[in-house]
Amino acid sequence: MRQIVIVGSIAYDEIETPHGRSGKILGGAATYSSFAAAYFDVQVKIISVVGGDFKPDYIELFKQRNIDITGLEIKKDEKTFYWHGKYLENMNKRQSLITDLNVLEKFDPVVPESYKEPDILLLANLSPIVQLSVIRQLKRRPKLIVLDTMDFWIMTKLEELMEVFKNIDVLTINDQEAFLLSGQNTLRAAASKILEMGPQYVIIKKGEHGALLFTKEKIFFAPALPLYQVFDPTGAGDTFAGGLCGYLATTDNYSFENLKNGVIAGSVLASFTVEDFGTNKLQNIKTNEIISRIGEFIELVKFNFPKTNKIFNKKIQQ
Repeated sequence: MRQIVIVGSIAYDEIETPHGRSGKILGGAATYSSFAAAYFDVQVKIISVVGGDFKPDYIELFKQRNIDITGLEIKKDEKTFYWHGKYLENMNKRQSLITDLNVLEKFDPVVPESYKEPDILLLANLSPIVQLSVIRQLKRRPKLIVLDTMDFWIMTKLEELMEVFKNIDVLTINDQEAFLLSGQNTLRAAASKILEMGPQYVIIKKGEHGALLFTKEKIFFAPALPLYQVFDPTGAGDTFAGGLCGYLATTDNYSFENLKNGVIAGSVLASFTVEDFGTNKLQNIKTNEIISRIGEFIELVKFNFPKTNKIFNKKIQQ
């Protein structure tokens, strides 16, 4: 079975949206990514750290999904990373009310021996210093290295982030972060600039407006599935990355054409995540629901335009 190693945070989140307040629940980039990837026929392994306050019931959730937690460090005398955020009415903007790094502040991961030859390495949102450390501990280069990052690291650890870029294949980033990183003001120009930094593929996420996959020669656009209600956007990007990697590892095909399918797979799983607080919906998706929603995506973008110029006014043809 093919292996995915995911490096990222496991956290306590407390989320406020116009629909209510979650209380303290399970969160973190590695949580969403690993839960999504585990829906595919792959072995998922996580590298992360939690404190002694982390609930054993939450650890069981990883085990129930056959997620390997050998790389999960538990610091009994410290506290788990905690984030408290609030979404505004349009759900596209959020405020970080409290961010307590706790165990993440000095996280220096040791990659277990059984993790050192993955097919895919997913570097979920964490310090680029930690991400570089993990890359350097591997025995061989994975078939694909995927990086997710955010504006905080772009603004505070740009030099280290640029070093990570030299080692990756795919970067996933949202539109505002792409503008910040590239200094450009259109998505195509931003992607072109970022591709010069090292990645072979750049995926720019636009939330409810979908995602674009760029190479130096090609572009693919995947719309977001129109939903009746977005309950909580937290973790949607991490779910997307996990679904992308899970699909790609299962198919063992890393071409542009198959990455297009991976973008759809990630988008499908993310569409479930936003329908409830935290990982609640992501924990309980049935296979037939995933397949049905893939069908909805296909119908959403399918059309047949006549391959002829007869429908155009001949008077304006030059």
